[in-house]
Amino acid sequence: MRPKAFTLVEILVTIGIIGLLAVISVVALGPSLKKARDTKRKTELARIGRFMAGTTCYLPEAGAGDYDLEELMDDVRSRYQQYAKMLPARTPRDPKSGSATVSGYRYVVTAAGADCALYANLEKADEEVTLTVLTAPTPGGGTGVLQAASPGPNGTDRYFQVSNK
Repeated sequence: MRPKAFTLVEILVTIGIIGLLAVISVVALGPSLKKARDTKRKTELARIGRFMAGTTCYLPEAGAGDYDLEELMDDVRSRYQQYAKMLPARTPRDPKSGSATVSGYRYVVTAAGADCALYANLEKADEEVTLTVLTAPTPGGGTGVLQAASPGPNGTDRYFQVSNK
């Protein structure tokens, strides 16, 4: 008597069906994943923005400019030890384009720290624009979504910024 087993054709058909279901679920969940990552970006920027772009802007030792948040967090923790406990232990990173050395979140500040903004590129290309007069992240330009002139690291021209004004 032959032992009962699956044939090669049955196994290949099963693998094909599982693969098809996986592809369908990835395609169906794609927009939800983008929206979830954008929500995470907005939440993290709003939380850090309360500290970095609150009533007065943080001015790094190097002066005015555009910085990756990873560059600034160690400086902030050492200069303002009384606030270090309020900051996250690990610098927040963009869920798609962030890495161990680059957060993907940017901070721009003007001379003397008068105006600043914390910003990140969004993934949803159809995100509603609320800062209609801006075409680039702008210190003192307000808090909301802007449409830039060209796409950013996450593939869209939409940016979310938190500003001191």
